[in-house]
Amino acid sequence: MTAGRAQFEVSTVANDDLELVHASQNGEIAAFEELVKRYDRKLLRIAQHVTNNREDSQDVVQEAFLKAFQNLRQFRGDSKFSTWLIRITVNQSLMKLRKQRALREVSLDEGFHEERDVHPMEVTDWAPNPEQLYSVSELRDILDKALGELRLISRAVFVLRDIEGLSTDQTAEVLGLSHAAVKARLWRARLQLRESLTRYFGKQPKSVGGGLFPGRDTAEELRLHWTARS
Repeated sequence: MTAGRAQFEVSTVANDDLELVHASQNGEIAAFEELVKRYDRKLLRIAQHVTNNREDSQDVVQEAFLKAFQNLRQFRGDSKFSTWLIRITVNQSLMKLRKQRALREVSLDEGFHEERDVHPMEVTDWAPNPEQLYSVSELRDILDKALGELRLISRAVFVLRDIEGLSTDQTAEVLGLSHAAVKARLWRARLQLRESLTRYFGKQPKSVGGGLFPGRDTAEELRLHWTARS
């Protein structure tokens, strides 16, 4: 698929979403139900990666759709509806985790002042072929555990950028972060994940090339594994 074709399809979906949103705002429940069908699996996947819990993620998605419906008239179309919906879902996920862990309420950009001097850089991949040691299900468990060790906002950044494939700008919009903050947190998340997985696989990371499987980059491999179950 060419870049132009992909952009056209994205634009078409966005326009279609807007039509459904307008219909929903005018009281057509069926239109909102169509939006739910369109995004429930994606939101469930995002919520599950952020909360690291299936039941919690189901609660989060229900709460997110309810909140979206209740505040639908506040959506003015300044951003894509999907972006607005993802932001609500991530916020609900983080709120649930903070309540569960008795964390004090913080803003999405908390701690960024500590990262102003951090320059994002490419993180090299670790040694290939862990499936020689682990089954697919065991590998997913390891990946989930490693993801769960990340700080909440860093985890959200990684989920949106490297698992869901959102752009840096889209991720920044969803999380209310600056472009630089997203890049810094993504760099830290990738580095921590690499270190965590290196411990599991018992091999040192290579300086060049070679991801979990030969011929694929790390982000693409992680996306394949984390999205395969949904």
